[in-house]
Amino acid sequence: MMSSALAAAATAAIPSIPRDDDGPVFRAPWEAHAFAMALTLHERGVFTWPEWAAALAHQIKRAQAAGDPDTGETYYLHWLATLEGLVASKGVASTDTLHRYRDAWDRAADRTPHGKPIELRPEDFR
Repeated sequence: MMSSALAAAATAAIPSIPRDDDGPVFRAPWEAHAFAMALTLHERGVFTWPEWAAALAHQIKRAQAAGDPDTGETYYLHWLATLEGLVASKGVASTDTLHRYRDAWDRAADRTPHGKPIELRPEDFR
């Protein structure tokens, strides 16, 4: 569960976050998870909000230049790409490690029946 104070600080520091009167809004659970991961990494000092906002703006501009229509539907895809980029550039995890876990997660999700918890197994890291 994310801290409402942390979420409020993030939404104040990053005006582009989709929100309503109660705070950030997410269209899917993974968006909330990505948001919470960024809050946690910020709280642990991995990056500042101005650093995050600049990296996110750069990611969005890059996506727009590549043809992203910027309708808001891809916002958290940009958020996730920014998170991955900062985690790698700060040395928290390498790009290879991030890709390895993403691929393992995809394999685990593919074998998991809908509605069941996804569990990573050693064979997912093949």
